[in-house]
Amino acid sequence: MTEPQYVYQKERKEFGRQCLFADKKYLMVSIASEHSEFNNYILRNPVSEGTQLGKQYALTEVNTVSTTTESRGIMHTEGGWPKDVNFQDAEQTLRYRRKLEKDETYITQVPRMGEKVEFCILQNNAVNIYEEYFADLDPAPIVDRCHSRTMYVYKDVEEPSRPISHLSWSCDGGSKLAITYCDTNFQKRTSGVSFNSYIWETENPNQPLYKISPSGPSICIEYHNKDPYLLVSGQQNGQCCAFDTRSGPNPVFCTPREVSHRESVNSVLWINSKTHTECFSGGADGQVVWWDIRRFNERLDVLYMDPMKTDDQSLDRAYGVSVLEYETTIPTRFMVGTEQGMLFFCNRKGKTPMEKIPLRMQCHASPIYTLARNPSFFKNFITVGDWNARIWSEDCKESSIIWTKYCNVELTGGCWSPTKCSLFYLSRMDGNVEAWDLLQQQSEPVLTIKVSDHAIRCLKPHESGKMVACGSANGFVHLMEVSENMSFSAKNDKAILNAMLDRESKREKILEGKLREIKIKLKKQLELQDAKVSDLLQLQAEMPPEETKVYDDLPKIKPELVAQLIDTANKEFFSMIEEETQRRIKAVQNEASSGKKSLKTKKKHDGSSTEIHQNQSSERLDEEVTNGHNDEHENKNQMNGNAATTTNGHVNENGHTNGHDDADDEQQKQEQE
Repeated sequence: MTEPQYVYQKERKEFGRQCLFADKKYLMVSIASEHSEFNNYILRNPVSEGTQLGKQYALTEVNTVSTTTESRGIMHTEGGWPKDVNFQDAEQTLRYRRKLEKDETYITQVPRMGEKVEFCILQNNAVNIYEEYFADLDPAPIVDRCHSRTMYVYKDVEEPSRPISHLSWSCDGGSKLAITYCDTNFQKRTSGVSFNSYIWETENPNQPLYKISPSGPSICIEYHNKDPYLLVSGQQNGQCCAFDTRSGPNPVFCTPREVSHRESVNSVLWINSKTHTECFSGGADGQVVWWDIRRFNERLDVLYMDPMKTDDQSLDRAYGVSVLEYETTIPTRFMVGTEQGMLFFCNRKGKTPMEKIPLRMQCHASPIYTLARNPSFFKNFITVGDWNARIWSEDCKESSIIWTKYCNVELTGGCWSPTKCSLFYLSRMDGNVEAWDLLQQQSEPVLTIKVSDHAIRCLKPHESGKMVACGSANGFVHLMEVSENMSFSAKNDKAILNAMLDRESKREKILEGKLREIKIKLKKQLELQDAKVSDLLQLQAEMPPEETKVYDDLPKIKPELVAQLIDTANKEFFSMIEEETQRRIKAVQNEASSGKKSLKTKKKHDGSSTEIHQNQSSERLDEEVTNGHNDEHENKNQMNGNAATTTNGHVNENGHTNGHDDADDEQQKQEQE
């Protein structure tokens, strides 16, 4: 039985015409229900059945070991020719092509492939793939979301792995990354731990490019600004070493122990000079020392970070240096961050210590981990310490102009983006890296990157602004790539940020002026109080010695509080006198009424009629109250040869009663009768 066929006939010009579709009501099949069949069926009762169709999943984590790979290439200029055919001979290749075109397989394959190509072409002609359905709507603005990804991970090749202490990019476009490994925990054991540092090629995370072998653990390292082969490092034992990768892993110059720092070198930087061989270092002993790598056996200059504003500097008072800041465009000025959170503004042109350190500011409660100027605005710089980051201006000497909110974890470092003026990064102890954009929002970071499960010790951005190197505490360096909107500044970003920083600086200046006025007013009030106190002291000096003896027993207090204490004491004294007067009046009245009742009772008991004078003088009653007069009745009882005397009065610690003696009682009774 042949299948039903229907042949469509149309002219050649109608081939490939666009299909036009229209909506209409079209009924394919309609089958009416048969009511006579309803009696043959009944409704089935529902039955509950339970089945377990859930799939079981298992989570397995595998940390693959990095394998060593090698790249090889082959130059392929002309391919597909047999060995006996010379592809450089045009006539020989032409004869070979004609030979293939006469083959039967070639004749059959070309039409077969042409049918598939023609079918695809006809499909594209039938449907307009370039039609715009909503052409009249306004285009929505494109919002770029901030994102990042991990490009490479550089693992410490030594065992056991060591924490990352510092990172430095080379000056030849950032093709190499120098990494130092050192555990800076106090009294950490260093036996059996390697001191080697490594230089990695950016695109090869499998094995390091160079090895650096100092005499001790290196805390910091810096590439030269112009020579990509020269490096300088600061060690934990206080020495500074210079390396040349062309001469081998050992240092070419090293400072002697007697002229080195007394404690670890926390920061070292290159400076501009005619010979390009000078650098300066800062150590935990509070010294900033200038060196020339050609003469590492002597110091060029030294400066103590003494917090006291005096020309007589002392190394005992000096604060330990945690970070140095130096801008090549400002060769005479630099800044120093200390372990006590104090920031020193220094000028190398000064002749005396007061001129070399013109300003000191307390920035943080913990050591300053990061100190860096903005690449676009040199007068603004960022400091990172304790639980927040602060942005400062050289025009405001009292406080910062912008600061982040306090984090729930401690911050470990930060850096500015070299290409986007409003962006900076912060590293945290929980392994996260925050990206803050001042022009987008100031309350929250625009992006939080989970880099590692361990603490991030240091950050270093690439000069292109597209990559950020993050060193963790487990010996891994993660190279992160950020999105385009975090790599470059927009057209008006620099002008907007400049206006924002100027506005915040003016606000802080106004607040500083108001605070200065308040301090002046308080100073005047204290001067007035001091004048009053001096008058009181003069009056006290004129008083007799027996009256001033009371003041000598008082503890020494501040002069500005003497007047306030005297006023309070006067009020309390007069209130106590008033209360005591009222109490005595009530006591006299109660004693008078009780005396009348006792005299009447005694008269009835004795059977004698005596006349009691009721008009007793008030002076006698006052005397009875003040002397604590109490009627006493003595009863003598002899028990076991001991005599015990009981009285109705009070007994003091010495065994004496507060009442009168027996003779006084008899005399008072006679007077009353």
